[in-house]
Amino acid sequence: MRKPDPKKKKRIARGPSQRQLRAGEIVRRALADIIGRGTIRDPELVDRAITISEVRVSNDMRHATCFVAPLGGSMTGEDSAKIVEALTRVKPYLRGQLAKEVTAKFVPDLTFSADLSFDQAEAVDNLLRSPQVAQDLGGDDDDEDDFGDEDDFDDEEDKD
Repeated sequence: MRKPDPKKKKRIARGPSQRQLRAGEIVRRALADIIGRGTIRDPELVDRAITISEVRVSNDMRHATCFVAPLGGSMTGEDSAKIVEALTRVKPYLRGQLAKEVTAKFVPDLTFSADLSFDQAEAVDNLLRSPQVAQDLGGDDDDEDDFGDEDDFDDEEDKD
């Protein structure tokens, strides 16, 4: 057995590479075009506007997770499960169409997941609009700047 080299550093988990981000965006746009054409014959997806907000591609570009949500709606309840199940049913068709649209060595295996970021953003927005938080944010004085410090500009001018 080999002993680990003490000079080599352990790999630190980082975010996605530029290549992964670019491939994810290409897949996202192509899937949006395919779904937008209306050629999918699944009854759950007919005449349904779906947003593909993000596609995360694995390091080896063989797997892609697609985050989906109905256009203008939230992904809570049965609606999210129905859309994800319907997209999973038509995954072979989508992957075949994706192969025709995207020039790549491998067409990634697609996995669909409900995008909850819109619901989370709405929850934060509602929290910021709550009376308790509004009370804390409502006491803006003219003699304080955005950092909570008093403006000293007037005092310096008076000293001259």
